[in-house]
Amino acid sequence: MIYDEIKNVHTYFSLNGRLKEGFQFLLNSDLKNLKDGRHIIKGDEIYANVQTLNTKPVEEQKWEAHKKYIDIQYVIRGREKMGFGVLSDFNKTVVPYDENKDVMFLEGENYSYIDVKEGSFVIFYPNDVHAPMLSVDSSEEIKKVIVKIAV
Repeated sequence: MIYDEIKNVHTYFSLNGRLKEGFQFLLNSDLKNLKDGRHIIKGDEIYANVQTLNTKPVEEQKWEAHKKYIDIQYVIRGREKMGFGVLSDFNKTVVPYDENKDVMFLEGENYSYIDVKEGSFVIFYPNDVHAPMLSVDSSEEIKKVIVKIAV
């Protein structure tokens, strides 16, 4: 898991060529005016999901993990709390892995939270379990984009 502000994004270009392409989408798009839904960047290898939603209480968190994609979760507007942990600490499967949706839901006991402010991003790798869309103080409408990068 990596957390940073978009102004420092160039630091991460060398990690992976596809990550660089995903970040370039974030840097070169009018994100505030981008419509909700799926936006193709490079076929199924790199695409973005734009969402406008209300954050929910931590008590409603759902811990998810992926196998095929890295997530870059960028907060366009608002604030969002995200839970994160390591896959090996989540030993109870709540919903088995769905290959078509590339997601499984888990439960674990060793995790932390981070408050992600507008203009910041978090990178979640397949080994990172995460619980997104949580309220910082109270529910608020946020706009975010999740760039999916094939591993």
